[in-house]
Amino acid sequence: MKIVTWNINGVRARIGNLTHWLTESAPDIACLQEIKTVDEQFPRAEIEALGYNVETYGQKGFNGVAILSKLRFDEVIRGLPGDDTDEQARFIEGVFSTDKGALRVASLYLPNGNPIDDEKKFSYKLSWMARLERWAEERLMLEEALVLAGDYNVIPEPIDAKFPENWLSDALFQPQTRQAFRRLKNLGFTEAVRAVTDAPDIFTFWDYQAGAWQKNNGIRIDHLLLSPEAANRFSSASIEKHVRAWEKPSDHVPVAVQLAFAPI
Repeated sequence: MKIVTWNINGVRARIGNLTHWLTESAPDIACLQEIKTVDEQFPRAEIEALGYNVETYGQKGFNGVAILSKLRFDEVIRGLPGDDTDEQARFIEGVFSTDKGALRVASLYLPNGNPIDDEKKFSYKLSWMARLERWAEERLMLEEALVLAGDYNVIPEPIDAKFPENWLSDALFQPQTRQAFRRLKNLGFTEAVRAVTDAPDIFTFWDYQAGAWQKNNGIRIDHLLLSPEAANRFSSASIEKHVRAWEKPSDHVPVAVQLAFAPI
């Protein structure tokens, strides 16, 4: 089973790229971030025509997440628990039935947090990460296969940036941010890409500015975290970098994992 995360950076602006990619890559489950549209305006018909079930948690002009699945949804949960005042659409969870039991997949768009001298924005990022950690801890107690897929807006280590020194004052690379990500992983998750390679220059995001793509001046901020029950069935991970070279691309590319599950 192929599960992929992709920050699409505006689904309506990139519906051609999305349908092309779904046909080419053929994921079983695709987690999208920054769909930037309300649920009613999501291009559902084009995606359903390719054989996918669609669940969204949208927001006008900003944020927004979705899960596209060839499997039938058994349950859908929208919003990350822990703050009833948080109206930002950043989290959606789907539950599926497989030959090995329940599979839970979450699509998340973690807050950017910049600028770090804006206490409200950076503290929101850290509090959101703390909520995610509490949620993940509870989910792990279920002892089910769980995949946390998304744009984490976290550069985990210096190796995950072409020029880490350029990110020292950025929220994505702050010690508190990286420590929070490490605490999340240390609950028992396997970070899929780094489980298969420790090579440098492996990125998932290239800014539109200053020829970042052409110079391979990127960062790795899109991650797939696997619970022990998912990691036990993990076979490979890959970054579909070629998608960044398409016309009207997102500034992120898809990141994929293969797990030995079959739908029922």
